[in-house]
Amino acid sequence: MSRILTSILFLVIGFSGVCQKNQNKVQLIDNDATVIKAGGGYKFTEGPSVAPDGRVFFTDQPNDKIDVWKEDGTITTFLQPSDRSNGTYFNKKGELVACADLHNRLVAISMDKQIRILTENFNGKPLNAPNDLWIAPNGGIYISDPYYHREYWEPGRKELQDVRGVYYLNPEGKLIRVIADYKQPNGLIGTPDGKTLYVSDINDGKIWKYSINSDGTLSNKTFFAPEGSDGMTIDLQGNVYLTNKVVSVFNPEGQNIARIEVPEQPSNVCFGGRKRNILFITARTSVYTLKMKVKGVN
Repeated sequence: MSRILTSILFLVIGFSGVCQKNQNKVQLIDNDATVIKAGGGYKFTEGPSVAPDGRVFFTDQPNDKIDVWKEDGTITTFLQPSDRSNGTYFNKKGELVACADLHNRLVAISMDKQIRILTENFNGKPLNAPNDLWIAPNGGIYISDPYYHREYWEPGRKELQDVRGVYYLNPEGKLIRVIADYKQPNGLIGTPDGKTLYVSDINDGKIWKYSINSDGTLSNKTFFAPEGSDGMTIDLQGNVYLTNKVVSVFNPEGQNIARIEVPEQPSNVCFGGRKRNILFITARTSVYTLKMKVKGVN
């Protein structure tokens, strides 16, 4: 099906999907833009992240692979198998850092497909299953480590850490636990100045906001939004994008300013394209795009 026909179909069945809650706020969506299906046939898409050239890498964990979307609409496979990669983010070296929960690891994957282990245990025990990550400007990495049992794990595998926590891998390679009071941590994203971190407690249906200290620890825990989120991103205006039943957008003050409906329940989101003005949405068996007026920072 062509992009034009797909776009028209979504309009007819009600998936044009953009609700601007306050017209006085900056317009987020490009004029007349609609959600477009960019690819399908997956089992569960996740972990989108934008490469320096604007391509978006995303995972299909049940199929153990990482695919790549280009702005011309083509999608190709980058790596399969991929250590069951889930959340991803590009570091300054141009490596794709991935939460690879086959062996409870955080790994870095070079563009020539070499994999190196960044961390895989805390206090002498393996992590539960790294899920999502954000890389701060100083190169430190925040990692959520919930527990979702996977059918592909070896029989008898259980939770290995005493809490479902959030960790910080500092630039020197030391892993510290920075959050230990969540029911189920999941999506997280930071501001480009490295001063603020947003983290989802998905099972408690809340987003919390933290100040990032110079040593990577967190302080000033503040309630931000009454929704849990699987994945998150942020734009240059400071608006935070959450994924639950829809893609919901909250301004820096914590006000819900937009809701973007998608034909399938979204799991994660990032800004892609050379201009970082295409919202790329992973949603179960498919991936979707939406042209934006605002630009992303990742």
